Amino acid sequence: MKSTRNVSVAAALVAAALIGPGSAMGQSSAPYAGQQERAIKSLPQAEIDELLAGQGMGLAKAAELNGYPGPAHTLEHADALRLTPEQRRATETLMRAHKEKARALGAEVVEAERALDHAFASRQVDAARLSTLTTEVGSKQARLREEHLRTHLEQTALLSAEQTRKYAELRGYASAPASGEKRDGHHGKHH
Repeated sequence: MKSTRNVSVAAALVAAALIGPGSAMGQSSAPYAGQQERAIKSLPQAEIDELLAGQGMGLAKAAELNGYPGPAHTLEHADALRLTPEQRRATETLMRAHKEKARALGAEVVEAERALDHAFASRQVDAARLSTLTTEVGSKQARLREEHLRTHLEQTALLSAEQTRKYAELRGYASAPASGEKRDGHHGKHH
């Protein structure tokens, strides 16, 4: 009797493992449930708001985490970085121009996603239309990311190597290389 019960328990465990942890524990197998009510199915409202506000959304991590400061955090740490009045003005100008561009590009991404969503919602999508719409979304996302990354390049050009090193330290990236350090034969520009 004991061996029969052990076999039954083992069989139940194997069945639970094959079915999967979500089913075995009674969890939903519909992770998108509720999202069908969104205005744009692929974008939560918080992400739409960030895009329209010109927020960074992690799009410049390749620059930020490799020693290229951004203007928002440069201004946040202006005193600790000992920005000159000229550097502060140039950074503020860069930030204003960047925000304007990022908001406009973010709005373009939202509209491209809205068009893709509408094509599916209206059942007016085929392979050719899908290719056009997804290419448009990807192109706009790429332009937005490029804008965020380019702004880090422009900000770094406004700072000295010491300020760039200090920025990395203040942001908690103490091991990040300063942009003035030699990289693949190139040197950062310093003022």
